[in-house]
Amino acid sequence: MSSIAIIDPGMGNLRSVLRAFQYCGANTEIISKPELVQGHDALVFPGQGAIVDCMKHLSATGFDLLIREWIAADKPFFGICLGLQALFDHSEEGDTPALGIFPGKVRRFQLPRDFKIPHMGWNHATFVDGARLQGELSSSEQFYFVHSYYVDQPDDSLNWLRSEYGGQLFTSGISRGNCFATQFHPEKSQEKGLQIYRNFIAAL
Repeated sequence: MSSIAIIDPGMGNLRSVLRAFQYCGANTEIISKPELVQGHDALVFPGQGAIVDCMKHLSATGFDLLIREWIAADKPFFGICLGLQALFDHSEEGDTPALGIFPGKVRRFQLPRDFKIPHMGWNHATFVDGARLQGELSSSEQFYFVHSYYVDQPDDSLNWLRSEYGGQLFTSGISRGNCFATQFHPEKSQEKGLQIYRNFIAAL
């Protein structure tokens, strides 16, 4: 059975992510210290809340260094929501420097009045051609989003999934080597979201 370590970012409901990966067949543990990642096959970085507090916690605990080193070594990684946004250079939220693993900025939605912020609820995410971990999923599926900021990044080869809200196209998932991350919450996205976790586990 594959073993997955889930980073405790100091905020958010980690139990739903833990239960989802366990339900999908992985041996899963929430870790509060970087050294506890030893012996695990994959690292998961869930995130909810403000990126300012998240980055402070990562820096204070040393998880920032762990994430950079883990992805640089091309070990299996899955980021969720804020766990996607933090991988880039900078966020407009609190004018916050992020991990800088990939080039790009996290920007606040600027939308017509008819579209509410945060972007909350079900929306389509479309896999790019040849996307990994798509498996039996259709080219476009509905997943559950909760976010006010989106990733604006220049590297098309990094795109794994793309979405649109209020006329704004944005990166809703990235893939590079064994690193994957989504803006939406697979654990809140019923069977389609769980299938992404199953496909990730199967690739370990």
